[in-house]
Amino acid sequence: MALPSINPTKTHSWEKLKEHFEGIKDVQMKNLFSEDKNRAHEFTIKWDDFYVDFSKNRITTETFKYLLELAEDVKLKDAIKSQFSGEIINKTEGRAVLHTALRAPKTAEFNVDGTNVIPEVYQVKEKIEGFTNEVVNGHRKGYTGKAFTDVVNIGIGGSDLGPAMVVDSLQYYKNHLTTHFVSNVDGDHVNEVIKKLNPETTLFVIVSKTFTTQETLSNANTLKTWFLKTASEDAIAKHFVAVSTNIKNVQEFGIDESNVFPMWDWVGGRFSLWSAVGLTISLAVGFKNFDNLLKGAHKMDEHFKNEDFDKNIPVVLALISVWYNNFFGAESEAIIPYSQYLNQFATYLQQGIMESNGKSVDRNGNPIDYQTGTIIWGEPGTNSQHAFFQLIHQGTKLIPADFIGFAKSLHGNQDHQDKLTSNFFAQTEALLNGKTKAEVIAKGTEEAIIPFKVFQGNKPTNTIYINKLSPESLGKLIAMYEHKIFVQGIIWNIFSYDQFGVELGKQLASKILQEFNSSANNEHDSSTHNLLNYYKKMS
Repeated sequence: MALPSINPTKTHSWEKLKEHFEGIKDVQMKNLFSEDKNRAHEFTIKWDDFYVDFSKNRITTETFKYLLELAEDVKLKDAIKSQFSGEIINKTEGRAVLHTALRAPKTAEFNVDGTNVIPEVYQVKEKIEGFTNEVVNGHRKGYTGKAFTDVVNIGIGGSDLGPAMVVDSLQYYKNHLTTHFVSNVDGDHVNEVIKKLNPETTLFVIVSKTFTTQETLSNANTLKTWFLKTASEDAIAKHFVAVSTNIKNVQEFGIDESNVFPMWDWVGGRFSLWSAVGLTISLAVGFKNFDNLLKGAHKMDEHFKNEDFDKNIPVVLALISVWYNNFFGAESEAIIPYSQYLNQFATYLQQGIMESNGKSVDRNGNPIDYQTGTIIWGEPGTNSQHAFFQLIHQGTKLIPADFIGFAKSLHGNQDHQDKLTSNFFAQTEALLNGKTKAEVIAKGTEEAIIPFKVFQGNKPTNTIYINKLSPESLGKLIAMYEHKIFVQGIIWNIFSYDQFGVELGKQLASKILQEFNSSANNEHDSSTHNLLNYYKKMS
């Protein structure tokens, strides 16, 4: 087996952490700061253009020591080596996990079944570059000879969330092309997008590894039907391209084989934006910016692979997350980026984290009796301060949060940036210190109102502070969370790279769909049976 199979709860370090937790669970972080003037320095990692402060957590040097021992006990170093060497660590699907190869330099070597895949990766990258330049420069035109103005990405899950998030995050770097993303099989979604399109100047990118995904093909065929109202079948080859492995189905759709961008089994969907799945990213921001995104991710790969664990950003963040999840019983984590550009970042991470580590069976196939996975949610600050921050500050739940910020604004409005940053810093300070009853009384608060204005504080946060939002820094940030997912999966002794949990509902949906269009009558529970009858009556 490529990965070790070690129950974390049976390790010596876990026992130490359990005992240690009983003595530290009620510790006040502000007391830790007052007792150790060097705390902020000790629990901060400075790497490249990243400044990661994890001092506002309910940990001591002893906690950190035991967490690092846990990483050693589960043989994390060996697991990292296995991943980067192309071993079959996605055992349940018989695949390597090598999205890191997609952002490696041309001189690198990543072997799958004894073959270095880097030359093939660079062939596809060169194809992406050439295609992107032709479209952006207006050399590749539509069926009436007009240059493209719009790009529609048709995909779902990893074929949508990654590209959509990156394009949104890099709006500042976008060129003249307008990008649209169609994912939901809800017909209202695709028809709202159609309203904005001109068939003569729209390029469609269909992203589906198998070219059989129900949602993607339904939307692709709807767009094709709309397109053919004004264009001939021959025009499809000029306006539709595909990212897929199913050449036969792609050609039957009408797409020219030269406009097919390949994918690989050793790249999971939710980690695929670095591949040809990112074609829409390249079209939106230009290939150079897309390449810089990849280079940033590679820098984080090298940091993760080579850095000692105590200064390794993804490892440290993963260990802290395990500490809260498995010892404090915290069920969710908030992702709060202080940049409106990262509006879709938490949504993207929901798939990456919850699809990867939402497992209840260990690597031996046995049921797990400890918590895995974390619920991920969040929105940009300062908007979120006026929404769910009330729950984080004064609610009954413990919600660790990652605060992500940038030192420099892209448009250079210093007044706005100062106000944004003051909120960014103030919120983690407020969550740390809270507001005591004495402080509330000192403000002259009416006695009956005093309890309602007390803040307990002691709410944990990580501060991830980056110089500037650029394609390269975004690549580092995404890769940082990818590696955090990997570390958590290793510690929890689960397979992070399959996703069988998404299949059952899709299989049942196919059966129910047959009942809408024929006299088929499948067995259902009474609730589903009643809902089916109601739908048939209403439609």
